[in-house]
Amino acid sequence: MILTPISSHSLDNALDEFAGRLVETDTRAAFALIRATAADRATDAAAEQDRQQALTFARQRGIAAHPTGTACAFNWDGAALDGDTEAYVILHEVAHFVLAPPERRALPDFGLGPGPDTRDRATAERAAILSLVERERDEAMASLLGILWEAELGQPALASFLDQNWLEGIERSAAAHFTAVLQRLIAANLWSTK
Repeated sequence: MILTPISSHSLDNALDEFAGRLVETDTRAAFALIRATAADRATDAAAEQDRQQALTFARQRGIAAHPTGTACAFNWDGAALDGDTEAYVILHEVAHFVLAPPERRALPDFGLGPGPDTRDRATAERAAILSLVERERDEAMASLLGILWEAELGQPALASFLDQNWLEGIERSAAAHFTAVLQRLIAANLWSTK
């Protein structure tokens, strides 16, 4: 859900403004990679191709996914991903998996509490073990890492960047937040622009 929608005719100006606030080479390169992708979600056959690509990406990292048609109460149930969701959600959950230590990987929704698509919200909330501040930090890192992977795969990363509110507060803190989160990913050896 976009907090402050940006019209299509003002999007380029907003992206230019955001880019102009990025100082470091790594942040400019990461944003350029994201910006080079589509601002609209894939549909129909293209969306299914992206989903299959995301599932392959997950499997290559040793992450299981439930087969299509499986009723899943969580995006991650402690053993496997909900494989019947959109590509960007799958990549976001893979990012959470990569960020989570082994003890959180065994928990529904990685012990972060319910996400937007969680159907068994009470169980996910009971399984939450991180503070709200820690959840927000993990969520920001998983969001940006998933978006960067989308961009690398040629999927519509800019759509996710917009949906996940990375331009919110563009005139104040958006660029600084993007930079800080990216630097945490780089420091954790989870991202490199090289």
